Amino acid sequence: MFKNETENKPIARQGRKLPQYIAALTVCLGSIASGTVWGWTGNIIGELKNKKFNNIEIDDFDIKWIGSCAPLGAMIMCLLIGIICEKLGRKLSLLILAVVLFGGWLFIIFANSAVMIYVGRIITGMGGGGFYIAAPLYSSEIAEKEIRGALVTIATFIPFGVMVAYIIAYVANPEIYTIIVAVLPLLFAFAFIFQPETPVYSMKQGREAEARNALIRLRGNSYDVDAELKEIKKAIEENPEVKISFKESMKKRSTKKAATICFSLMFLQQASGINAVVYYISNIFESSGTNLDPKISTVIVGVIQVISTYVTSLIVDKLGRKPLLSISYIFMAIGLIILGVFYTLSERWLVPPHTLKSLGFMPLLGLLLYMVAFPLGCGIIPWLLPAELFPPEIKGVASAAVGTFNRFMTFLITNFYFDIKQAVGGDITFYIFSIVCVFTAIFVFPVVPETKGKSFYQIQKELSGKKGQFERNEGRELDS
Repeated sequence: MFKNETENKPIARQGRKLPQYIAALTVCLGSIASGTVWGWTGNIIGELKNKKFNNIEIDDFDIKWIGSCAPLGAMIMCLLIGIICEKLGRKLSLLILAVVLFGGWLFIIFANSAVMIYVGRIITGMGGGGFYIAAPLYSSEIAEKEIRGALVTIATFIPFGVMVAYIIAYVANPEIYTIIVAVLPLLFAFAFIFQPETPVYSMKQGREAEARNALIRLRGNSYDVDAELKEIKKAIEENPEVKISFKESMKKRSTKKAATICFSLMFLQQASGINAVVYYISNIFESSGTNLDPKISTVIVGVIQVISTYVTSLIVDKLGRKPLLSISYIFMAIGLIILGVFYTLSERWLVPPHTLKSLGFMPLLGLLLYMVAFPLGCGIIPWLLPAELFPPEIKGVASAAVGTFNRFMTFLITNFYFDIKQAVGGDITFYIFSIVCVFTAIFVFPVVPETKGKSFYQIQKELSGKKGQFERNEGRELDS
């Protein structure tokens, strides 16, 4: 098993996992900071409307725009972050996003009008939205393929940030709460600044020595660095297509297939209603007529979702992407149906008040099931797949395009959620979301490829319809 060290020093085929997990955890701090942007309104809508934030007068119209300005800002940044990642690198891009986040929070902290809150929400949305693209991109490029899914899940632990926002909003007044979440981007920047640039980006820039040092740091001194560098070269430097334009790349079968899959999953993720639920969760509890405390219910949902996201990080590289996506959407649909049934009973006066009161647990049960199921697949995998499926020559720009589309859908749904609810009723709104979830659970199996445990080079070959050729080439390499 081991060669004589005088003849040849033993070389490990698998690297140390701890440095890779540490790098992912530092990125996770930034995703937590990003998550607080999406969770900021969740538990303070009542206080905002009662002039308890900087004594600013805020009405229902303002609430709608305060919620939807963040995805609007995220959409703007998603147009830019791919270019920034390619020009400045993954590491520097993440640090810039931290500065943008902090700057946006300053606008909100010192706001003296609803308009200033709008501006702050747009800027924090820009910072938070950029993390959706840059965090999985960085994490996927530093990870060994065996733990790539787990590391991307850890690095994009945005639900933890949402939970943190819910909890702090419950125990602190809105002004102190906002100051606390504003500090989080600074903590991320301090921790992350010591991490290396990704080996993939360094190789794309022709900095092989830097890529080698990064791999040694991330995998350990005894790891077979040359083998991985060779694989990266095969996917990037030795691939003549790496020089082609975005337009030319989009003509490739593999790119078209990747784009179809990624854009479809992003549309379906947002059409499931997730951000309408996250932004207005306390309002949903309150308007449902349940006898449970909306703030406490919101915190419970946030905690359970974090636990679910952690479980996902443990199983995403064991069960695979496709099964998790389908399981996630099936249980989300069940949760939404439970919530819709309660709204039907409540809004349409189908049962007497005392019966409705005894069913007050249903909104919490439905939202718990929905929010637990979301990170199992729907919340993580649509953001993981662009980093895995798109070819290296356009990965950053294409991932940004997909992210921009996702944020545009978020803006539409969060902005028009109240209008739709008023037009058709809360129950029909949730039934529509549940139908989307059922459709997606069925859609996944024939359309979405399984990327678990596969190298970027192998994934591109399979998307190009060259799976058999790849396996024959691999067999010849093993025989030799």
